[in-house]
Amino acid sequence: MEYVNLGRTGLKVSRICLGCMTYGTPATGKILPGRHAWALSEADSQPFLRQALDLGINFFDTANVYSSGESEAVLGRFLKANARREAVVIATKAQGVMREEPNGKGLSRKAIIYELDQSLRRLETDYVDLYQTHRWDYETPIEETLEVLHDLVKAGKVRYIGASSMYAWQFAQALYLADLRGWTRFVSMQNHYNLLYREEEREMMGLCRAEGIAVIPWSPLARGRLTRPWSSEATTRSSDSQSTTRSKTDVFGNSMYSKTEEADRGVVDRLGEIAEKRGVPRAQVALAWLLSKPGVTAPIVGATKPNHLEDAVAALSVHLTPEEIKALEEPYVPHPVLGFS
Repeated sequence: MEYVNLGRTGLKVSRICLGCMTYGTPATGKILPGRHAWALSEADSQPFLRQALDLGINFFDTANVYSSGESEAVLGRFLKANARREAVVIATKAQGVMREEPNGKGLSRKAIIYELDQSLRRLETDYVDLYQTHRWDYETPIEETLEVLHDLVKAGKVRYIGASSMYAWQFAQALYLADLRGWTRFVSMQNHYNLLYREEEREMMGLCRAEGIAVIPWSPLARGRLTRPWSSEATTRSSDSQSTTRSKTDVFGNSMYSKTEEADRGVVDRLGEIAEKRGVPRAQVALAWLLSKPGVTAPIVGATKPNHLEDAVAALSVHLTPEEIKALEEPYVPHPVLGFS
């Protein structure tokens, strides 16, 4: 495993981050935000958390909305029993709907203080290493959010703060205001970035490099679309024999790429050609491409099969040539902005 600084901070994180959205409690009946029918139970989640530690991964990302808090609870119990707190880096997020009431979501002072306390209780820890705003809150002034995050850092409940998907102008505004007011600034950006979605290269990636912000992309394999041939993509949602519970029920994931399938086919086919020539799985090539991009610190990889994390770690040893990178990027066409809501 390789370890790097998280942006300009002194915090060392593994170059692969384990995303824990999959771990918690499978949802039944009405599917609410943050709950998924394809989530693994605690017992089924533990082998992957153990595998991550065994592979040298020290960076774990979750959120309060994942399985309505159960993801945090599963992660917290596992790490408390199997790792020293100072040896791991725990990242979580807040902003999404946790309760159907006026203050049950958002990034107000009231919401953030309450939700952090609840996250700390579920994670069974006194502090979070990286506390992130899950999305932009259009109903709360950014100054209010930044000030309370600063206060939580000074109180010792949070070590660093980060942000997730938003427009580059919003992120620039947040960084500017933090510097202007002497508040703690964001040190990381968790954005939607992969071979099938490169719109972040237009503004956000350049901003992060200029400001020394760590980039920790979510959905680095495009919800599995970069791990299989295009023919499987066409049958995923129509063939019971080849579909998975996630492909059938992941409404958010399926909607993200449904309008660009024909454009994406060229990228998927090119990825397959290069992976075949190298004799490695497609996932390794897709992650190797992402790891080669300046500013990318640690892709956030989910795992529901043993080979998922094995491929992710193996990607660290796959060094693509400039010609291969050019070939992978050549078929890309502009996409609608995705993942900000």
